Amino acid sequence: MPRKFAAFDIDGTLIRWQLYHSVVDRLAKYGHLGLDAHEQLHQERMVWKRREHPEAFGRYEKFVIGMYEKGLTKLQPSVFDRIAHEVAHEYKDQVYTYTRDLIKKLKDKGYMLLAISGSHDELVGIVAQQHGFDDWLGSVYQRGASTFTGKSFIVSKDKKTELEKLIAKHNLDSNGSYGVGDSFSDASMMDIVEHPIAFNPDRKLFNYAHTKAWPVVVERKNVIYELAYKDGTYVLAQTNAQ
Repeated sequence: MPRKFAAFDIDGTLIRWQLYHSVVDRLAKYGHLGLDAHEQLHQERMVWKRREHPEAFGRYEKFVIGMYEKGLTKLQPSVFDRIAHEVAHEYKDQVYTYTRDLIKKLKDKGYMLLAISGSHDELVGIVAQQHGFDDWLGSVYQRGASTFTGKSFIVSKDKKTELEKLIAKHNLDSNGSYGVGDSFSDASMMDIVEHPIAFNPDRKLFNYAHTKAWPVVVERKNVIYELAYKDGTYVLAQTNAQ
């Protein structure tokens, strides 16, 4: 009998920070992406932290990805693997209460848990196994004999298609399915599940969720705010202090 499933983004949805960013920052700190890479990252990150303009985080994110991809052909896979393990274990327990508890609840009900993330597949795999996921997909950066080749496959460009592959692979039942994400890149994945949840959504995902009347959940410090769509706007449906 086909199993029900729940698909989760990882960075900013389960883990309280961006694992991709953390790996790149550490590579830069250790000098693997150029002499001044770490200082450049710091400067771009501060533009976002000062909220200098509405698109500051998106710009910072693109800068992080660009810096990593620019240095790929000089980066040894063994160096990446070591740092990926460091980051995964450092952030293992730095998770959101809402998604952590939802994962446990659905797992206890027999759901197949799927992780679909734009972060590196190796990193996603470590985190997914730490938290009891059954299968996962992350971005693949092709490895050469001694360095990465520079070729890549980025999962976040089309999460809907990647989720459909996992559904077919495991012969899963979409009835009662869940999809949880925090950014607009998760929207296509959430579009094909029965219970989409916009968790701590960015502006684009929030606006999209509004057009779809999806529930929104915000976790801030030790309080979880669950928002329900009613009469064209969002209202507070429930709060849960942790």
